[in-house]
Amino acid sequence: MLAAMNALFDPVRLGPLTLKNRTIRAAAFEGMSPGHEVTDALIGYHRAVAEGGVGMSTVAYAAVEQSGLAFGHQLWLRREAMPGLRRLTDAIHAGGAKASIQLGHCGNMAQRATAGGRAIAPSAKFNLYGPVWPRAMDADDIARVTRSFGEAVRIARDSGFDAVEVHAGHGYLISQFLSPFTNRRRDAYGGSVDHRLRFLREVMAEVRQAAEGLAVVVKTNLRDGFPGGMELEEGVQVARALEEAGADALVLSGGFVSRAPMYLMRGDTIAPELSRRMKPWWMRMFLGAFGGLLIPAVKFEDHYFLEDACVVREAVKLPLIYVGGVSSRQAADEVLARGFDAIALARALIREPDFVNRLRREEPGESRCDHCNSCAARIYTTSMGCHHLLGKDAP
Repeated sequence: MLAAMNALFDPVRLGPLTLKNRTIRAAAFEGMSPGHEVTDALIGYHRAVAEGGVGMSTVAYAAVEQSGLAFGHQLWLRREAMPGLRRLTDAIHAGGAKASIQLGHCGNMAQRATAGGRAIAPSAKFNLYGPVWPRAMDADDIARVTRSFGEAVRIARDSGFDAVEVHAGHGYLISQFLSPFTNRRRDAYGGSVDHRLRFLREVMAEVRQAAEGLAVVVKTNLRDGFPGGMELEEGVQVARALEEAGADALVLSGGFVSRAPMYLMRGDTIAPELSRRMKPWWMRMFLGAFGGLLIPAVKFEDHYFLEDACVVREAVKLPLIYVGGVSSRQAADEVLARGFDAIALARALIREPDFVNRLRREEPGESRCDHCNSCAARIYTTSMGCHHLLGKDAP
């Protein structure tokens, strides 16, 4: 086994926050919030992960305002949700972990019935994967959404969270501003990468002002994962800008859910399971006929973002959290040996919420996840879950 520069079970500091070890439950969407509220299922899952040994558990994909909702079973961070949020953070803390929550806005993936109006985005560019035709955000939209990020941080702080994660990757709203594929603006928010960074910088200013002792983590793309999207050179510029903006740590990821979802996940395509679960008959037929072309499988490899992430590691000094293909103790140690400060795990903890405790006990500590990605396909229509554990509901 490699002699790691940072040992997996050593404490790590992220800004004002110290974690007991270097493992984090990544912000993988749970789909456990029907009516946009915290549920017993969401609490139970995060309690299990906390008891399973992680240093911090991240609640995923909480919308900062109604216009940012992508799903009817997605958490919406508003004052009315605070009693449930407090029960959630209490459960995570009782399990021995710190609590983080991911803050985001879906941008051009919003459906009118859920979001309360037409989708908003940097530019009025048709999103085939919706299908949605958004309107371009004006100055009032930008100012309102920016303020909503700040208010969401205050709600998270008052609900007992130890950290927030600003979602600036994967093709959601902030990522849509950063990517030349979705940002066709001709004003101060579009054009050069410096201009495309303006919205993110304004969000970060609001978030930092509201944080008051919370750690501020940002998830950002190394690459968008398709021609015409953001590439690594610009990904490095984004990381440097976030360091200057006061981020306490970055989660380095990649992919665009509306254009290159398998670049993010790797492994088997989610198209067949999506086709099986979609309610509109025409979506089932469309995905059945063309899903393999639109969402092709991408071979899974251990720590598949590592070489790109190392380029960012050379460019910035702030703590970096690695995500992407860590499915064994050896893979985790290899990542830490390259200078990363923590490891974020998603599918391994869906398959085994106590995977981290097993990593402590066993060598080589291989995950039982087979990267079939059924768990990812489920979240669009129902709650997260591993098909190996679901019995009759499995595909």
